[in-house]
Amino acid sequence: MNLFEELPVHLTEELVTVLARHPGCRIERIVSQGQISPEDFWYDQNEHEWVIVLRGEGVLRFEHEEALSMKPGDHCLIPAHRRHRVEWTSPHELTIWLAVFFGG
Repeated sequence: MNLFEELPVHLTEELVTVLARHPGCRIERIVSQGQISPEDFWYDQNEHEWVIVLRGEGVLRFEHEEALSMKPGDHCLIPAHRRHRVEWTSPHELTIWLAVFFGG
């Protein structure tokens, strides 16, 4: 499989594809185009998440912190229960994220 194949032309909602799964670990390709987290919604996950932007741009916000702008190659580790949300993704191009969920 190629991470840049079988991409939608236009998205009305975020597309999440599980690429691999093993007890305690999950790898996802997430494709966004202007999608954001619902207002007043925060992810509060039981797992750690390492995420990288492969294409496009996005902005993550962590509760009580400044926003983190991400472009291709930018990555971060989100510890379990660190509340965060997707504040912005480019509406003009696909943003492709690779997310690895583990432990916690």
